[in-house]
Amino acid sequence: MMLPLERIAQIERRHGQLANDMGNPALSPDQFVALSKDYAELTPLVAAAAAWRALLAEAQQLRAIPASDEMHGIAQEELASISARLPAAERALALQLLPRDAADERSAVLEIRAGTGGDEAALFAGDLARMYERYAANHGWKWEILSGSASDLGGFKEIIASVAGAGVFARLKFESGVHRVQRVPATEAGGRIHTSAATVAVLPEAGDVDIAIDDKDLRIDVYRASGAGGQHVNTTDSAVRITHIPSGVVVAVQDERSQHKNKARAMKLLRTRLFDAERERLASTRSADRKAMVGSGDRSERIRTYNFPQGRVTDHRINLTLHRLPEIMAGALDDVVTALIAEDEAARLASLA
Repeated sequence: MMLPLERIAQIERRHGQLANDMGNPALSPDQFVALSKDYAELTPLVAAAAAWRALLAEAQQLRAIPASDEMHGIAQEELASISARLPAAERALALQLLPRDAADERSAVLEIRAGTGGDEAALFAGDLARMYERYAANHGWKWEILSGSASDLGGFKEIIASVAGAGVFARLKFESGVHRVQRVPATEAGGRIHTSAATVAVLPEAGDVDIAIDDKDLRIDVYRASGAGGQHVNTTDSAVRITHIPSGVVVAVQDERSQHKNKARAMKLLRTRLFDAERERLASTRSADRKAMVGSGDRSERIRTYNFPQGRVTDHRINLTLHRLPEIMAGALDDVVTALIAEDEAARLASLA
């Protein structure tokens, strides 16, 4: 791997300059905070470069020991150890050079919708929601349902949840797509295996400052909640539907008794959808190079199959099959998520070469 040495050196010089600037007593608090933020962002790369250079320097010293020296044998053993560690140090440095997705550290909004398969698809959508809720709990993230439309058998026709925590979007963003299930439904008397599906969309959560929304661009309707999940609030006009007129985006929330709470949730969801649409627009105008190992990001794409009779989960984008379906459905998703992130990193590293 050919590392861009001049670029690394420039970043190291910038890091050193920031350290000097932060020591200026004339800095205002806002200036110090801004410099500290830039310094912290560069520090992991500088540390990785220092570790890589230290190995190179040590290897050079060991190679300089002549064969006649009594330490030559020990030096060769140490040199072999360093040579084995250098590729990992080089890769760690290269990863620090990759462009960062600015949304990676954000919380996320998870949207799950039943697809083909009727009641069984709705049950599967509910299973996926519980899987992600347990995964969130495993990582100490906060799970909050923003909106849900329950099915008659206990599943969900649609469920939208907020997953709050550091780095949530980075670990969940590759979950977007069509998830397929193969199993014998509880309602199937003949024991036949059915195939159904649910779609998952993962959106980085938008903050108030990310998307400017003018009140005059909104049409807000209030109405009485109805249907599954809404019986407890259907005596007052507490449900809220917001239409963003310029984009045509419509969001509706009816889960809370309070109209005010439903409106707040609906605005949060609207900001997130508009923010995601803007991110996709910018990404498509920059390039189409994200159609890599982890798929195109097209949410109509089948990405994973959950086969209950065989107890396996297969992610089709990276040809990964794990025979640990019960654990995965219980929230043990890290092996799949980590493999997807690794494939994405490998593809982007290859593009650096």
